[in-house]
Amino acid sequence: MAGNWSVILNRLTKDFDSFRAVNDVNLWVPEGEFFGFLGPNGAGKTTTINMTVGLLKPTYGTAIVAGHDVLTDPLAVKASVGLLPETLNLYERLSAREFIEFAGVMYGLSRSESGGRTEELLELMELTDEADKMIVDYSMGMKKKTALAAALIHDPRVLFLDEPFMGIDAISSRAIRQVLLQLKDRGTTIFFSSHVLEVVERLCTRAAIIQKGIIVAQGTLPELAAAAGLPGDSPLEDIFLRLVGADMHEEGLSWISSRPSSG
Repeated sequence: MAGNWSVILNRLTKDFDSFRAVNDVNLWVPEGEFFGFLGPNGAGKTTTINMTVGLLKPTYGTAIVAGHDVLTDPLAVKASVGLLPETLNLYERLSAREFIEFAGVMYGLSRSESGGRTEELLELMELTDEADKMIVDYSMGMKKKTALAAALIHDPRVLFLDEPFMGIDAISSRAIRQVLLQLKDRGTTIFFSSHVLEVVERLCTRAAIIQKGIIVAQGTLPELAAAAGLPGDSPLEDIFLRLVGADMHEEGLSWISSRPSSG
């Protein structure tokens, strides 16, 4: 892909009647990046993700994912991405094995390919022993791991995660983190939205912060600290609170640059 960018958002905007939920968002995410997307509740994170993966049509602007334009080639975008949404939409009267296999077939895998990948993912997610129980009887952590397995069944180039650690226990959280680190090591781009700043600080190499639909800063953690007027080794929580709690028009809260480097 030209420029080695996995995700390019150019002036992405979404209006709901008179309310502008996402306002002129520009982002560039390099291939293989573990990219954090942060913001308070209602800041526009989920709306941005839904436009980027083709679930919601932008009012204007463009989204290029894995080299494909979401407006002109939406099926290619959907074939290239995996999505773990904040609100899970699982067929809960299926077992995890049935649901993951079904997802593979829907992505175009043969039944034998989907079955083989399902067994690999069940083991990876530590779900093998519970694979034939109905999803309705699963804990939230098990449901999240099932949904993540379904998002990975077709080996996507870009994985979008919207609050993957919300409502799950420490054991499931650790298992999901380990899977994500393995994916990053394989070169998968991960676009990760979360309120759990400690996890973002531990996993992400770059991040963007959105407030009221506007990107107020993006870059490495030291670059975000500089944008907030804080020392480069400041905790992400301090950086985040400074950036979202201050007037976005004040000096020093402009974008770090109009286009981040790929280094």
